[in-house]
Amino acid sequence: MIDQAQLDQLCINTIRTLSIDAIQKAQSGHPGTPMDAAPTIYCLWQRFLRYDPDAPNWPNRDRFVLSVGHASALLYSLLYLCGIKAMNSTDEQPGRLAVTLDDIKGFRQAGSRCTGHPEYGWTSGVETTTGPLGQGVATSVGMAIAQRWLAATYNRPGYDLFDHNVYALCGDGDMMEGVSSEAASLAGHLKLSNLCWIYDDNNITIEGSTNLTFTEDVAARFLGYGWNVTHVSDANDLEMLIRGYQIFHNTPDRPTLIIVKSHIGYGAPHKQDTREAHGEPLGSEEVRLAKQFYGWDPDAQFYVPDGVLEHFREQLGRRGATVRSAWENLFAAYRKQYPDLADQIDCMQRRDLPEGWDSALPTFPADEKGMATRDSSGKVLNAIAEKVPWLLGGAADLAPSTKTHLNFEFAGEFQAPGQESNYRGRNFHFGIREHGMCAIANGLSLSKLRPYASSFLIFTDYCRGALRLSAMMDLPVIYIWTHDSISMGEDGPTHQPIEQLASFRAMPGMIVLRPADANEVVEAWRVIMRVKDRPVSLVLTRQALVTLDRTTYAPASGVSRGAYVLADAPDNRPDVLLLATGSEVSLCIAAYEQLKSEGIKARVISMPSWELFESQGREYRDRVLPPGITARVAVEEASTFGWERYTGLDGTILGLHTFGLSAPMKVVAQHFGFDPTHVIAAAREQMARHGAKQ
Repeated sequence: MIDQAQLDQLCINTIRTLSIDAIQKAQSGHPGTPMDAAPTIYCLWQRFLRYDPDAPNWPNRDRFVLSVGHASALLYSLLYLCGIKAMNSTDEQPGRLAVTLDDIKGFRQAGSRCTGHPEYGWTSGVETTTGPLGQGVATSVGMAIAQRWLAATYNRPGYDLFDHNVYALCGDGDMMEGVSSEAASLAGHLKLSNLCWIYDDNNITIEGSTNLTFTEDVAARFLGYGWNVTHVSDANDLEMLIRGYQIFHNTPDRPTLIIVKSHIGYGAPHKQDTREAHGEPLGSEEVRLAKQFYGWDPDAQFYVPDGVLEHFREQLGRRGATVRSAWENLFAAYRKQYPDLADQIDCMQRRDLPEGWDSALPTFPADEKGMATRDSSGKVLNAIAEKVPWLLGGAADLAPSTKTHLNFEFAGEFQAPGQESNYRGRNFHFGIREHGMCAIANGLSLSKLRPYASSFLIFTDYCRGALRLSAMMDLPVIYIWTHDSISMGEDGPTHQPIEQLASFRAMPGMIVLRPADANEVVEAWRVIMRVKDRPVSLVLTRQALVTLDRTTYAPASGVSRGAYVLADAPDNRPDVLLLATGSEVSLCIAAYEQLKSEGIKARVISMPSWELFESQGREYRDRVLPPGITARVAVEEASTFGWERYTGLDGTILGLHTFGLSAPMKVVAQHFGFDPTHVIAAAREQMARHGAKQ
């Protein structure tokens, strides 16, 4: 009869050989890390991870993040062997396995659940999309923060509803990427003792040995961050691995880094140039040698020995089912004692909104002096956050400037527990860590909280990787970007965004909202809060904008359709269309009034969101932008890229083709021609070109 040690080794080698075969069949992939890290992750999943294969979306499950996304074959092998059930909406057959053996055989092929890198929402058991190195570990910090906030907010004596841990497998590449350093620094500051990073230290990257580029003392760095650091000198030593995980569980006051020493292709003969084992299939001969070393039939492919599936599902499955069942009984009792809190948890898990969430939204009277849209947004944000307990977030050290601090009495500051702060606070302080902030926001959203993250629009250049993953994962993260144009003035070209709006509009899945006044801000927030499956970028001004008189102009509710007719010709038959977003809408209104006084029929169209407008039916879009009216002027203090879809090639686009200028706001505007005079001149030129009456 096979003993425990032999069974463990058999299971580990099954993970390895399934991964090898998948990569070899696909002729694409990275076999090295699945081979060397198999014991590390087998030990975690079989001995420690609290995870029910029948309920992979159970709220209090432990999270496992494969930050080394190139090692995806490792995760897919585990998901199959552990019998993880499919729970995602994309699955046509609820209850099927998340990953079947056929899926593994179709690794990296169209339609397979085993994509080249793990994709959240496509394959159950994938907690977050990974691949861009550093993103997984940074996102795991958001998950750990979410657990701490949920526990502090909803746990009650005798009801520890949220006590799960977060694990992330990372490698040398993760350690080199800057986003991981940002996130690790903040995790140490926050003393997230529920967070464990497992560093597969194999000293190899695509270009060769890490001696080429990476010779720092990682342990010393993490000790400096305030982490606990422990070492496992041999990735094949299960007893040492168990000890490492136990140290994590017994460390109550800081996150843990387990440094596991391994070699690419660990546990089998490997190529002299180990880069090949890292970045490409082994090749048929090397596969045979590896299998022979493992005691496998070298000709068998995708072979799962008798007893392996049963062992995986007995260990992880039974433990997970027991813990989940106990949790459900606990939550049922909690619901009886704390029905309002239980309803909040249910609502949060469904990404629904509580009743009356918008009951305190302000309205803003017409005002020539007006206010900055960042200021009106701050008022709206606070009104909503008081009604939506799980709406929380902060800025990259800029909350006073972006107006994103929650200032009602019970908002609080999220910090490691101390005299005046605790994990229940809803104001997050990310520090000057824009990229880390956005990755952390992804982790918060994946935990079903509703996070917002904020900075100046120009600094989104530092956030790009995490923003792209928000969109790819359909996460309703709220991004609040202020200082949105050259009108910020004296700070000059380094701080004046030009191409950022165009780049967001080019990103699939991202909604961009650039409101024109305070009441458009209110309506933008109505849109934002109802979005469940896409990130939104709310783009706001530093300078004051006129609050338009809505008894004269159209109501701001048109924001929900992305674009609407704000002001029109008396007979609704304009000769020229003036299109704008944000602060430039008021320029078009001034031009419209002047043209109107001269008997020229113009229409002003506020276009806060191209994405929402494009989602409208053809009839509505043609009503706003009649195809027969070809005299068109678009105005935006940003790159002109993309406006041609609305102006046509013969339209005029008043925008920017250079970087900005350091000078007072009015001087900058005059320098680049953003004033009513230039808008009127462009309108006249368009009318002349297209034969309209003047």
